[in-house]
Amino acid sequence: MTAYAFRRKVRLSFVLTLAVLAATAFVFTPSLAAAAEETEAVAVDYNLAWVCIAAALAFGFGALGAGMAISRVGSAAMGAISEKPEIATNALIFIALAEGLVVFGFITALMILGKI
Repeated sequence: MTAYAFRRKVRLSFVLTLAVLAATAFVFTPSLAAAAEETEAVAVDYNLAWVCIAAALAFGFGALGAGMAISRVGSAAMGAISEKPEIATNALIFIALAEGLVVFGFITALMILGKI
């Protein structure tokens, strides 16, 4: 598979994921608001859907960025370790730093969802 075909498949899967996320949010938000209306008077609005989309985008972009970083850093680290095995701990530290992007995205998503 060429790099262009791979990028095209990644873009397509990203767009489809966003479409499914948006459709799900807009389908289920009115029923959630209706259920909340039974307990207290709440107007039906799509603010909850936008908050959920924002949280999903924060986590999704963090995971996507971490995956891209780990793929590049990990392959370079394995190549460097094969030439010089004593730098294995340094290489693993760089991989762990790239993995921190997922944690930041997850924490951001939790902070966004905490505003609900």
